[in-house]
Amino acid sequence: MRKLSAKKKKWIERTIANDRSYKIMLYNRFFAFLLSALLQLLGYGLLIYLIVYESPIAVALQVLTFALEIVFVLYILNETDRPSMRLNWIIIILLAPVFGVPMYYFNGRGRPTRKMRKKIARARAENDQAIGKSEIPNPATRSDAITRYLAVSANYPVFYSGDVEYYKSGEEIFPVMLGELKRAEKFIFLEYFIIAHGRMWNEILKLLVEKANLGVKVRIIYDDFGCMMTLPPRYNEYLESLHENIKCMTFNDVVPFFAVRMNNRDHRKMLVIDGKVAFTGGYNLADEYIGEKRRFGYWKDSGLKITGASVQSFTRMFLDLWNAFAKQKENITEYLSPVKDEADENSTALRLQPYDDSPLDTINTGEAVYIDIIHRAKSYVYIFTPYLILDDSLRAALCRAAVRGVDVRIVTPGIPDKKLTYRLTRANYRILLQAGVKIYEYTPGFIHSKSVVSDDECAVVGTINFDYRSLYHHFENAVYIAGCKAVDDVKRDAVETFAISRERTLENTKRNIFGRLLDSVLRVFETLL
Repeated sequence: MRKLSAKKKKWIERTIANDRSYKIMLYNRFFAFLLSALLQLLGYGLLIYLIVYESPIAVALQVLTFALEIVFVLYILNETDRPSMRLNWIIIILLAPVFGVPMYYFNGRGRPTRKMRKKIARARAENDQAIGKSEIPNPATRSDAITRYLAVSANYPVFYSGDVEYYKSGEEIFPVMLGELKRAEKFIFLEYFIIAHGRMWNEILKLLVEKANLGVKVRIIYDDFGCMMTLPPRYNEYLESLHENIKCMTFNDVVPFFAVRMNNRDHRKMLVIDGKVAFTGGYNLADEYIGEKRRFGYWKDSGLKITGASVQSFTRMFLDLWNAFAKQKENITEYLSPVKDEADENSTALRLQPYDDSPLDTINTGEAVYIDIIHRAKSYVYIFTPYLILDDSLRAALCRAAVRGVDVRIVTPGIPDKKLTYRLTRANYRILLQAGVKIYEYTPGFIHSKSVVSDDECAVVGTINFDYRSLYHHFENAVYIAGCKAVDDVKRDAVETFAISRERTLENTKRNIFGRLLDSVLRVFETLL
């Protein structure tokens, strides 16, 4: 990585300090990227149009285009993707082959490029060799069946000891994070989709620099696209210029043209300290998550604090990505905590299993865990999600659970952050309501939590939304918990949230003919949002 000059460092500091110039610079960066991408798309379309329709051999080229449509349609039909996803792309390609075929190539499959897959696979194989394979538990209980699946499909072990604390807001968890950062002695791993300047990040950064001065190794990963509107270019180099113990990597740098790899973002969120404590949840490092900024009303989020042997799974998650793309690799054995996983005789029901999900393979781990919990539910399933863009499997699982008498409740935002996505979220309401699913909109503002709790037995808290991008395109992480007080805390938070939310019914979700038509058109493009 190039060394940041003193002049550039001062420019970044002045830009950050000046709120007006900082925002203008970020907007310019975003619109330059957007303009470049649009011009490229229009250029592709115009070129193909001129070749196919205006050339002397237009008829032959149109026949070739039609043949290409058929080839792609047959290819999509034989893919393993969900039926609704395949149908959407077939419609797009048949209606607009000039744009549909390249869009499917760039965005349809959602799998990382071969180069990205090789890098990550190599890093994971090396880390697996260093720490060994996960022990596969025998499924004696409902929780054991899920933990066995996670151990097999994601190679993350289940832990029977440790402690997990649930926090129902960013304001609650933030001071706890600061307290643990102050106690850091060896290393700090920090990985987030969004980092934005303000009180939250400034206080964390101040502690990171203080700890780096004391010899603590600080490693930071942030997603370049997620931070396009919050951080200036080369901010990773700026962070490294603050101290030699601070190293920073931007994940999947944004390029101003269409590329397959741009589809895959690092949506994970975790803070790991000394291999002894880890934090995760839906919150990013920005002021709206701690109530300092009101963009869409009150921003509700939630998270977990984990201590004990299971923290080593977070260490591995972080280093899998770091060692795949960072120039300076890390030896995972130097960061693993020697804490043993010894079950408490008085709490043998505890199951604690951090895991991640990625688009590297066709195994959609995050969705599979959600569906398993819904299928096995006997009494209730309560869900928090900011986006509700469902595929056939999730929609069917929710409807079947409600029909067989399970109390299925979903909380979505009352104030949207993205209007089109909000429209698609509401378009999913009616079929769920008809099956008996109860849907609530969080009236105080925007709910960003991603959690599921069921039957007073188990819960999942993490970064995984109920939408296509989280389930198929992004790198995500979550924690499965069972047999502990945190499960009760997630349920309590859900019940309290129902009380201050607006319940949706078939009567108040009626749409006129134009609304239904618009929703039908948007549903065709839902895999792109």
